[in-house]
Amino acid sequence: MEKQIFQTEFGDQKIKVEIRDLAEQANADVLVRCGDTLVLVTAVMSKEEKGKLGFFPLTVDYEERYYAAGKIKGPRYIKREGRPSDEAVCNARLIDRAIRPLFPKGLNREVQVVVTVLSWDGKNDPDILSLIASSVALSISDIPWSGPIGAVRVGQVNDKFLLNPTYEERGESPIDLILTGGKEGKEVLINMIEGSFEEIEEDLILKSLKSASDYLKKIVDFQDEIIKKIGEEKISIPAIDPDLGLEKELSDFLGNKLEKSIFQEKKSERMEDVNKIKRDLSQFIEEKYSDQNKIKYALDFFEKEVEKIIRQNVIQKDKRPDGRKPDEIREIKIEVGLLPRTHGSALFCRGQTKALSILTLGAPGDQQLLEGMEIFGKKRFMHHYNFPPYSVGEIRPMRGPSRRDIGHGMLAERALLPLIPGFDEFPYTMRVVSEILSSNGSTSMASVSSSSLALMDAGVKIKRPAAGIALGLMTGKDGRYKILTDIQGPEDFHGEMDFKVAGTQKGVTAMQMDVKIKGITEKIFKEALEQAKKARLQILEKIVKVLPQPRSELPSFAPRILTLQINPDKIREVVGPGGKIINEIIADTGASIDIQQTGLIFITADSEEPAKKAVARIKNITREVKIGEIFQGKVKKIVNFGAFVEVLPGQEGLIHISQLKPWRVRNITDLIKVGDVLPVQVIGVDEQGKISLSLKSDAFKKAK
Repeated sequence: MEKQIFQTEFGDQKIKVEIRDLAEQANADVLVRCGDTLVLVTAVMSKEEKGKLGFFPLTVDYEERYYAAGKIKGPRYIKREGRPSDEAVCNARLIDRAIRPLFPKGLNREVQVVVTVLSWDGKNDPDILSLIASSVALSISDIPWSGPIGAVRVGQVNDKFLLNPTYEERGESPIDLILTGGKEGKEVLINMIEGSFEEIEEDLILKSLKSASDYLKKIVDFQDEIIKKIGEEKISIPAIDPDLGLEKELSDFLGNKLEKSIFQEKKSERMEDVNKIKRDLSQFIEEKYSDQNKIKYALDFFEKEVEKIIRQNVIQKDKRPDGRKPDEIREIKIEVGLLPRTHGSALFCRGQTKALSILTLGAPGDQQLLEGMEIFGKKRFMHHYNFPPYSVGEIRPMRGPSRRDIGHGMLAERALLPLIPGFDEFPYTMRVVSEILSSNGSTSMASVSSSSLALMDAGVKIKRPAAGIALGLMTGKDGRYKILTDIQGPEDFHGEMDFKVAGTQKGVTAMQMDVKIKGITEKIFKEALEQAKKARLQILEKIVKVLPQPRSELPSFAPRILTLQINPDKIREVVGPGGKIINEIIADTGASIDIQQTGLIFITADSEEPAKKAVARIKNITREVKIGEIFQGKVKKIVNFGAFVEVLPGQEGLIHISQLKPWRVRNITDLIKVGDVLPVQVIGVDEQGKISLSLKSDAFKKAK
């Protein structure tokens, strides 16, 4: 194909889409550029069906390349990219959540979308470009997909909303909101949201969404023009004709047994009864028919019936599987200080969802070092999320964090980050780990609540406690719908939305939404925000009853940090040649020492005593001697013009030969030798800090 280029506005800049068959064996490939940031997106679909998997086999990979930033990075002996960074994983999930709902349900072929960042200018983030490029690639390919979708990032600087702000502008913005969506007539349907906020009120979030609506339409219209010119015909998926006779047999067999089994409060009893009916149905069909297609049809029918029953009861009767009202939260139980030797711990239970969060405090030097294509620096607050198989009563290998674990951990981290005290106020490194002990809906939001409590249990002076809630959506064919608060298993699986909102009494700090339909309207979004706020405030009431504010003191097992300000010129004396001095102090006291370029030193130890010893050692090393002071100095070296004497650890002065006696001394070694301890007086300190000593001053005579 001949190279074709399409352009449109991208915030205050231009976005350029280039199609030139670089990856000609893929179903489609697209280059998208803004400034000097350039991404390549490819889309490939397998030629064969994968069979019944129970899920759509979509894979999205986001590949960061160091060369894109013009850097050679990585550890000394490995200079190629390894496993994806957490940011790359989250970007891959961002794209997955936006494009997945638009694939047809009957598609069972594997699809892989690969995003490769080829060039990065340090100004324009590749993530929004990657979302748009993925939409273009799928839209112009022969892969069945009902896009296109637009994507935009919204920020706010000086009370003005900005579309696709630069990194610098984002640093000044209390809002960082990513939206994707398509068009339904003249209306925009939002199908994915990712947001981080500095305790922003819901009205402002709604305004930021409205500010982006016209731009999303424009990006969709721009893609429609590209599709008209070069889009391929989509591969058709053969429709399955309904087997009305078999469906009648299945309905007669099920009767009202399925509805009775679904509507039970406990997940274990519900699942056991539903699975038993499914096994009985499968046995009934297998005994009657040998055709595997009929057996598969029967199992698909069973799942549709479950969804139909849940949906009808929710929409028509306000009846949820566990008997709750649409806006009702499950019973909440909270416990803090569970673990005896950890620095902070909290258990948060919402129904059968249970999250145990544990906080560990560390020295400033324990910060995580970040080295990626976009990010380079240090991270002093971390939240990690673990979802072991026992939390859902399953057995599977445990091989490190999954993409889901990383994504959920980062979501809770973003929710808590605006509340963490600054480094000057609280110089500790903080790591919170959330262990999901039992899962039945919205474990990520439970981990926000439990982590907030663990921080307060440790005495970390966070601004306010935070809580999170997840909402779902059930829609009917007649346009009716219900928004459900605190969704659990069947409502998540058979529902059409997972909308997570976290924040404080003051406002929202994080948000994430994905759907299984084409998108939601602004009206539904507004109602969901209001319902989420109501639920969040209810949870926060429960939290403050258990722990109204952070504890007044750090726990006894937490490390202690002492600070010391020294003259920056003295840093080299504390460190010593090859780190000799500082390593000796660390070995002798057991404290860890972190020195900043400003001369501010952090001494961290398990208790105050070793920290104080280290402080004393450093003070001695960095102490600036004054003229007239007398020391018991040790002779370290003798030269023909005098002797060098150590007056303080690491600090030496010179006794010139003329200052040894009131008369002329011919041979220094006749008077002193190396190792002698002598009372010496400081008689001078020059601009370079060189110390002059004397053994013949009046003060020395008195001391002698």
